[in-house]
Amino acid sequence: MFESVQGLLDEHDSIQAQLGDPAVYADQKVARKLGRRSAQLNGIVEAYHRWHGIEDDLAAAREMAAEDPEFAAEVPELEAALETAGAKLRRLLIPRDPDDARNVILEVKGGEGGDEAALFAADLLRMYARYAESRGWKTEIISANESDLGGYKDVQMAVKGNSNDPAEGVYARLKFEGGVHRVQRVPVTESQGRIHTSAAGVLVLPEVDEPEELEINQNDLKIDVYRSSGPGGQSVNTTDSAVRITHLPTGIVVAMQNEKSQLQNREAGMRVLRARILAHQQELIDAENSAQRKSQIRTMDRSERIRTYNYPENRIADHRTGYKAYNLDQVMNGDLEPVIQSAIEMDEQSRLDAIGE
Repeated sequence: MFESVQGLLDEHDSIQAQLGDPAVYADQKVARKLGRRSAQLNGIVEAYHRWHGIEDDLAAAREMAAEDPEFAAEVPELEAALETAGAKLRRLLIPRDPDDARNVILEVKGGEGGDEAALFAADLLRMYARYAESRGWKTEIISANESDLGGYKDVQMAVKGNSNDPAEGVYARLKFEGGVHRVQRVPVTESQGRIHTSAAGVLVLPEVDEPEELEINQNDLKIDVYRSSGPGGQSVNTTDSAVRITHLPTGIVVAMQNEKSQLQNREAGMRVLRARILAHQQELIDAENSAQRKSQIRTMDRSERIRTYNYPENRIADHRTGYKAYNLDQVMNGDLEPVIQSAIEMDEQSRLDAIGE
């Protein structure tokens, strides 16, 4: 059982030896890559040693059971412990998404519902920011297009993690948030107290660590400059500082206008563009691997309705996992972990099922 682990144990030993060499840190890109892989393998190595240790203890207890009743009494407990340890190791051996350890650029866009949808988009952004804060992550607003009432027509926020462990990576935790989020509540603009339904779309993009990691041919870019505009379309700048970048091979378009400098907007635009191209490349890989795509519940677009936020009932419901709770006020304040965990567990189980087929 778990014969494939030996190769991972050997890889772990090799990486530890490399990380012990000061020369490795002369190339930070290589050092980061090795550090991430080491963090991923650490959990597998620890889980394997625990499983193997319990297996040895169980064999010894069974051998001594005929002579000593105390050993016989330990056998059922060790059998249960071995099953638990084996299940944990099996889950750790599920091939991980290669982007799990990455930071993300999270985009939220108001959908149907006008001003109320934009206000809900702002509520979602605040929810994610508070969740990030609870995990010790850092957030940064890259671009924001505000509505007249203070919501967001669309907004982009970078989220940076604090761990090399892919299981604790920002993308690993947030990638299932992509899709349509529907809200049912009485809008602030509603004078009759009627409940309205509106929606906001969320897109979660793994961020490229270094520009050199994803080379973009400058000849493949079309760059336009224009004047920034605020709510209602009024000009907020007298110079052509806003930037629109089009990646011609994929048709991906990024527009930035938050910064006063054209150079700053271009740098921010390129940051988002790299993330979108990386996500586009992964979509193509997933499309070629239908079994993997079937086993995942995340989506890279905003077309799938994934969750409903019902304010009158204080209820949140995830339509993919079946998760339901009546603590919406706490969730909107950043207590998102149980909802996210339900998606992670469902994805892990579907991957396990796919391996067993």
